[in-house]
Amino acid sequence: MKLLLSSVILALLLAACLWIAPAFAAMPAQPSLKVTTLDGKPYDLASQRGHWVIVNFWATWCAPCVKELPDIAHFVATHSNVRAIGIAYEDTDPSDIRAFLDKHPVSYPIAQVTMDKPLKDFSEPLGLPTTWLIGPDGRVAKHFMGPITSADLAAAIGH
Repeated sequence: MKLLLSSVILALLLAACLWIAPAFAAMPAQPSLKVTTLDGKPYDLASQRGHWVIVNFWATWCAPCVKELPDIAHFVATHSNVRAIGIAYEDTDPSDIRAFLDKHPVSYPIAQVTMDKPLKDFSEPLGLPTTWLIGPDGRVAKHFMGPITSADLAAAIGH
């Protein structure tokens, strides 16, 4: 009887995993990203080919996110082959994000993605900050969970 009960439970767990799996499908090796930035300009990751691109998911309420913003901006400013896009991952009014950026300016574009409309080709962050480093060929080179530093980025790029 125990063996039968164990087998049924295992079968149910496997079925549940298979049912949930599509929601957590692996993102493509060469993701696309087309968004409108907070300043109203279109952004297309594909147009950045030939450069390293930092795709940084963050939020205004996330202290580690706020701490890493200047590091990312400085890294981009001092490496001509590196670009960045900030993804404000929150349901806040865009004007609140703009006001936040007035106090914490960055030198790269920022777009907002709300939790009810996640990006198609990027996995939803399991925590913030989350950063994807995209290589010059457009392929995912590195995934960082948690805050990053200039040293982390330099090591990943090979500088």
